[in-house]
Amino acid sequence: MTLKDTNPGMTVRIDEVGESALKQRLMTMGLIPGTRVEILNSAPLGDPIALRLRSYNLALRRDDAASIQVTQIK
Repeated sequence: MTLKDTNPGMTVRIDEVGESALKQRLMTMGLIPGTRVEILNSAPLGDPIALRLRSYNLALRRDDAASIQVTQIK
């Protein structure tokens, strides 16, 4: 499953950040394998999605979230 396929209220663990133009930037923002991420909500039209990870909230476009493989943990 990818981060794009998640729904609000889910908690997931990042397994892999796929190759993309933003890979290094995403990893710098804390989206690294093993990180626990809570899906908060999404904008009215579905893009972007809001995430809570570590000690901050992050908004991420669904196109960018499609390259991040995750496993649901809750």
